[in-house]
Amino acid sequence: MTDRLTALGFSAGWRLVRMLPLPAARALFNAAADRAYKQNGPGTQRLRNNLRQVKPDISDLVVRDGLRSYARYWLEAFRLPSQSRQQALDGFSISPEHYDWLKGHVADGTGVVLALPHIGNWDAAAAWVVANGWQMITVAERLKPEALFQQFVEYRETLGMEVIPLTGGERPPLDVLGERLEQGFLVCLLGDRDLSRSGVEVSFFGGRTRMPAGPAILAIRTGAPLYAVDLSFTPTGTHAVLRRIVPATEGPLDQRVKATTQMLADGYAAGIAEHPQDWHMLQKLWL
Repeated sequence: MTDRLTALGFSAGWRLVRMLPLPAARALFNAAADRAYKQNGPGTQRLRNNLRQVKPDISDLVVRDGLRSYARYWLEAFRLPSQSRQQALDGFSISPEHYDWLKGHVADGTGVVLALPHIGNWDAAAAWVVANGWQMITVAERLKPEALFQQFVEYRETLGMEVIPLTGGERPPLDVLGERLEQGFLVCLLGDRDLSRSGVEVSFFGGRTRMPAGPAILAIRTGAPLYAVDLSFTPTGTHAVLRRIVPATEGPLDQRVKATTQMLADGYAAGIAEHPQDWHMLQKLWL
């Protein structure tokens, strides 16, 4: 019954939030974030601990702003399916140089690996990619209940991307992603939290954690360009910064994957340090 109610809750959210005027929706979601901050539950405490790992003397107001940023992500995610292509383009910004990098790779027919932490609005970034007419694929964590997982898959497919499951699919995800890179797809992967418990151990803000090896393996196997993507909220949308990662070329494969994943971790850290309030990490991360 609980699983069914969870799925119904998200389904209602996708429908009802789009019906509210934007100012009213923002006020509602900010109020929910402020309530979570005052209640100081496990998620809020974990976010506070994670942000203190980023910066030990960080103000507690950043924790409140972090919860508001997380609420903004959900608000915008619920409303994204009703946006037009032009709205997806207008609500996203990137420097001309970084845009030209992506445009050039697409024109050359080469795939691109875009790896990013849970920061800003990654769904808005995906909608922008698709609005540019570029092919994109991503991997989705298999949520419970299954109905909720299917809702998230359908939601992202509605935005125009291809979605494959992290587990339980017909083929291993890396095999499918490798093929899509050869077909010129942009492969977009969340890379700051390992869900397999067999990820690569890296140094991150002075501590040790594990991050998925997938982005590094794909780039090394295929030769596709690899970027660490930083996203942050602006008053009116989402802004992206790309950091080019050149994979390690010397040593055995496992050493190259480890070195490249560490480069990605350093790229993530650079962006998170600039706007920690937009990093939505409410789970345990460090070992």
